[in-house]
Amino acid sequence: MHIRVTLLAAARSSSVLDVRFDDDRPLDDAGRLEVLRTAPELVSLASAELRYCSPTVRCRQTCDALGLPVVAQPALRDCDMGRWRGSTLREVAVREPDAVDAWLADPRAAPHGGESLLSFISRVGGWLDTRPAGEDDRVVAVAEPSVVRAALCYVLRVPPHAYWRVDAQPLSTVTFTGRAGEWCLSLG
Repeated sequence: MHIRVTLLAAARSSSVLDVRFDDDRPLDDAGRLEVLRTAPELVSLASAELRYCSPTVRCRQTCDALGLPVVAQPALRDCDMGRWRGSTLREVAVREPDAVDAWLADPRAAPHGGESLLSFISRVGGWLDTRPAGEDDRVVAVAEPSVVRAALCYVLRVPPHAYWRVDAQPLSTVTFTGRAGEWCLSLG
């Protein structure tokens, strides 16, 4: 049995220049307008048998704006950034330059006291692998862009450093087909 899982990156909650670690801010005005403008292109997501979202405010608000009733999934939360939560990379780099260097260089490192990149990718992959599969089942999940990036790394079985080379834009989608441990990226 195979399953089709589509991940939708949540609409934006702030300027790209103001991206904060483990951010739980609501959608901003531009994000709300973007959801409404994009909604006709995403209408097919409502036909998914199972609908989930990250527990963040902006993911729930993205779902609400699209009219998608969903179940929040803790496993789809952003990477736990420990004491860096709420800060920008620039702010942390000024305070803890060696810690940032270690974090960027080693996917097993968690100098912030939270979750390592490797653990984060594994958690997201574990969520994918536990989706119930039936005949022609479709799943949609609205998640943070970081979760979409982690899922791509897991499915493609690329080294964790590839995470830094993936750009998941707000309201972009990616679809995987398969089953636990045997996923394929579905383009089209």
